[in-house]
Amino acid sequence: MSTATIPVQVTDPINARILAVSEDKIQGFQPDPVGEISRLSGVDAATVAERIGAMLRAGVIRRVRQTLMATNLARGALVAWMVSPEKLNSAFDYMFQQDPFSGHVVIRSTDTVVAGSKFRLWTTVKVPQGYSLAKHCNFLAKQSQVQAEQIRIMPAKRLFALGVGHVRRRGMEPGSKSEALADVIDTHIVELSDLDWRVLIALKREFEPDELHEEIWKPRAQEAGVSLEKFHEVARSLNERGVIGRFSTFLEHVKPLSTGERVTKFNALFHWAVPAGREIETGREVGRFHIMTHAYWREGGPEFNNVNIMGVAHGQDKDRVLAHKAAMDEHLSSIGIPVSYTNVFWGGRSEIKPSEISPIAYVEWCQKQGIDPASMRGDE
Repeated sequence: MSTATIPVQVTDPINARILAVSEDKIQGFQPDPVGEISRLSGVDAATVAERIGAMLRAGVIRRVRQTLMATNLARGALVAWMVSPEKLNSAFDYMFQQDPFSGHVVIRSTDTVVAGSKFRLWTTVKVPQGYSLAKHCNFLAKQSQVQAEQIRIMPAKRLFALGVGHVRRRGMEPGSKSEALADVIDTHIVELSDLDWRVLIALKREFEPDELHEEIWKPRAQEAGVSLEKFHEVARSLNERGVIGRFSTFLEHVKPLSTGERVTKFNALFHWAVPAGREIETGREVGRFHIMTHAYWREGGPEFNNVNIMGVAHGQDKDRVLAHKAAMDEHLSSIGIPVSYTNVFWGGRSEIKPSEISPIAYVEWCQKQGIDPASMRGDE
């Protein structure tokens, strides 16, 4: 079959079977991730590689990569930025285009004026081990394209859900949840050796369509300067230390696809304020709902009415997304977890890229900015 005739629509039955697995079901390090997608989806490996490659070329899949548990590798946070309306788009462009340590960049809004409504720009930011997240954010805030009036840095204290899976979440009923509570994922920083970093940097680089085959890691081992066996050994060790996420195909879920389809239309950031001491309990409860792609304990502070549990859900219909949240609100009430405040921040303009976490890359970035890298060091 020529590349021009390979179906690339996410609704194609074979593509849907592949994507239901490849988006977020290949956990940890897999020596043969294409083969594992084949095994779980029931689609032969050659077709899996062909279809993912075709969707990647067509822009339906925006990237294929081995993800990392970056919260265990670098200091990171969700950051809310209060910038003037005149600077909103230039600040967005700066974060996305010029800061390699900013990942997800979103302009958000609320349905009514509430605490935090003036914080329209939201980003994820990570800095490598040994460097200060606050110093980095303060540098960004002062740039002429940004000129932030106020920022709120919200590191994740715990994670409870982490996985996309937009295709398999289509049509999901509000209230659908697992029988078991969500796992608690810690955010402790793991120290890495030079060899670990060499393998990790090769491991995390995005794949081109022609790289998707059975011996997917052989060229990466050569890139890291080690044998394939040693590459697998180090990757398994990294996995055991909790720094490997999943092998994943990332769909373009914000913009219309080249096929005319939209994977999702609404991106909602949910906020809940619960009593101190009940954050983990609440996080495990909301994290068990299948619609949640992310759930975490972050401290919003007085700027956001002291919310401490946040989560993200996507959907094709706004009322449907709100019905999912209503089901979670009702569940929390039914089990006796009081919520003093809750709200929804809706995503608008959005771009996503992997955050750089390499200490070497950070030093190079500092030098390009005319900053002494030593001045950016810190423990916070």
